[in-house]
Amino acid sequence: MGAVSPRAPRHPVSPRAPRHPVSPRATRHSALLLRLYLVSFLDLFAVSMVIPLLSRHIRLLGGSATVAGLVGSVYGLLQLFSCTIIGSWTDVVGRQNVLLITLILSGFSYSLLGLSSSIPLLILARILTGLFKHTQSILKALLADLIPEHERPQVMGRLSAASKVGFTLGPVLSGYLVELDGGFYTTSFICCFLFFVEAGVVWRLPYEEWLHIPAKELHLTTEINCETKCTTSWKENIKNSTTDPAVRITNGVARHKILNSLWSQCLSVGENIKGLIQSNLWNIFLIRFLMTLTSLLYYSNFVLAIEERFKVTPRLIGYLISYGGIIGVLSSFIVGSVTRLYNDKMILLLLHSSILTCCMMMMYSVATSLQVVVLCSTALSFSTTVGRMCIIDMELSQGGRQARGTLIGASQSVTAVARILAPLLSGIVQEFSVCGPPRLGAALALLAIFLMTSIQSKLSKPTEAKVKLH
Repeated sequence: MGAVSPRAPRHPVSPRAPRHPVSPRATRHSALLLRLYLVSFLDLFAVSMVIPLLSRHIRLLGGSATVAGLVGSVYGLLQLFSCTIIGSWTDVVGRQNVLLITLILSGFSYSLLGLSSSIPLLILARILTGLFKHTQSILKALLADLIPEHERPQVMGRLSAASKVGFTLGPVLSGYLVELDGGFYTTSFICCFLFFVEAGVVWRLPYEEWLHIPAKELHLTTEINCETKCTTSWKENIKNSTTDPAVRITNGVARHKILNSLWSQCLSVGENIKGLIQSNLWNIFLIRFLMTLTSLLYYSNFVLAIEERFKVTPRLIGYLISYGGIIGVLSSFIVGSVTRLYNDKMILLLLHSSILTCCMMMMYSVATSLQVVVLCSTALSFSTTVGRMCIIDMELSQGGRQARGTLIGASQSVTAVARILAPLLSGIVQEFSVCGPPRLGAALALLAIFLMTSIQSKLSKPTEAKVKLH
């Protein structure tokens, strides 16, 4: 009898695909991004601890409601002008250096706020904060330097989620601290300490090691270029000077270099802003302004409108606001997946999210039940979060490498204008109807939609809208 051949297995086992281990470099890069998320979280966590208590502290110091409004207006106006200047400065000397300086100065401003025993001292503290509190905008520009373009929406979404979580949790802690003796001062010094912690994290960042763009191509005035400009200017001053050489030497070469370096930085900042003014990015800024104003009109009278229209308790209104915040955080986490569904066509995604915002604003203005309000709140939290991420990505894509800080700073200035106008417009429209602000917001969103459709082909070509610098 012949040998029996072995029976072949009925279902052959396919070899398992080998797992690719995560490289140490990818692990370190993820750790770097986590540090930046931590800075974003701590930033708004610290701020949101103090801001809800500020009006109460002003009243304890003897200030009126008008003084409280004036303090808020001073901060908003300073942010309006300083955002673009600080953003342009990051393009000139580097984002990590400017972020470190602004964090330290912001920490000192909040410590001064904690020590304030009079209204003038408190206003001085808020002036310093308005000039130097730009953590979120610098972080966005810094992240854009560290990640490739196709990863930007997802990473920016996570950064936004971290900041929203911090902004939500901060008032919870401050609510307990304010009940203690000297609660405002304790809260202010905790805020100051957190800013110094952020500065320590930023100081230890290996920023330049992870740039996917060379630093000399990224910043307009690197240390070498700045030194070259300063040396050339200093030599020209010596050549044209009639002073004795010995006297010139005693004045010190270093002092001339420092002065010329600062002057060179100021000139570069001015050139950046001039290039931004002459660019054709104002369509994007106008879209940002209209959609930001739409969102602010919705939130500006939300509490008053819900209470008056549906006769609900303040506790339920608080739950609705918290629910909207949770939806916003979740939307920030999934914005990267949504952009991939659209094949990174940001203008199309922005158009669809704006249409959803417009429809939900109209539905909210005519809602007759609380269930419809919850539906509108859910959709609006999602659409406004996605739209905001789209606008940020479009600004960074259209602006080029060397103008990121200037662009993001200018966009924050545009947002500041909307924040100044929203309460005024909301108050005027509410004189006619409690549903007036969301209806006005829907009209503004519709105007932004018409603008997007008219310039869609232009915005889809990044090379046509680059900011011209030098």
